[in-house]
Amino acid sequence: MSIIRSTRLLDSFGRTCLLPLSIASCRKAHARNTFINFVPQQEAWVIERMGKFYKILEPGLNILIPVIDRIKFVQSLKEIAIEIPQQGAITLDNVQLQLDGVLYLRIFNPYKASYGVDDPEFAVTQLAQTTMRSEVVGKISLDTVFKEREQLNENIVTAINRAAEPWGITCMRYEIRDMHMPSKIQEAMQMQVEAERRKRAAILESEGHREAAINRAEGEKRAAILASEAAETEQAVNVARGQAEALKVNAEARAQAIERVATALSQKGADGAASLTIAEQYVKAFGQLAKESNTVVLPANLAEPGSMVAQALTLYGSITKRSEKL
Repeated sequence: MSIIRSTRLLDSFGRTCLLPLSIASCRKAHARNTFINFVPQQEAWVIERMGKFYKILEPGLNILIPVIDRIKFVQSLKEIAIEIPQQGAITLDNVQLQLDGVLYLRIFNPYKASYGVDDPEFAVTQLAQTTMRSEVVGKISLDTVFKEREQLNENIVTAINRAAEPWGITCMRYEIRDMHMPSKIQEAMQMQVEAERRKRAAILESEGHREAAINRAEGEKRAAILASEAAETEQAVNVARGQAEALKVNAEARAQAIERVATALSQKGADGAASLTIAEQYVKAFGQLAKESNTVVLPANLAEPGSMVAQALTLYGSITKRSEKL
């Protein structure tokens, strides 16, 4: 229930009377029904002339006729906070909640606030309670109340503004202050939170083990690849070295053979032996021609083997004479 306050004002006949006072409709003690009146800032004085609405005084100097004019209402245009009493509500999942809140409103039309509703504070308070109950009861679950608390506040503000517009009052915002639930529900929620945290901790730990295993496997793989590449490189180096050594040995052997041949040729009677060797190799090479290809180019004098040997000896003799001149 709204608490109705009162203040003393002078009526048009100079008599003292009590007028209802609420947060949304403030009756200031300094409002006197005199000839000269000074209206404070952020206040609106509603004036009646001979019992009928006459005008609304603006802040500053105003002149009234004491007998004819009367200050009927004094409305505060400041933003006002109203405490909404605690009330019960049942959610969609059958959880009983005790909710209370704070409503912030402001009067934008002093005329409607004075004549549109008898007690603006009481009307807005009841409207906020019923709206909050209708938005919660049977519509959303307990978890949704916590997750969409801001959206719930916006829905309540929209509903209040739609209903309070004829009263000249606008709701600036509504805040759910406290939510109380049965102790067993609180214990169950606490257990759920602890279980969820343990689950997250286990998941994080398992993910850490997995990442560690992956990192170890990647490291071992890279190490194996590097070791294989190093072994292949070393093997290639060894092969190259072996080939180089083989070429060197072959070159040295050939050099020794050439040197021995040259030594043998310098001896007496070596020309005949060399001629005979060249002739044998010439005939042997000619005999291998038909084994490698189906097409063989034969010399014109093939029927004379002696001429072939003579040609080979002539070639050898010319080479020998040239070397002697050098």
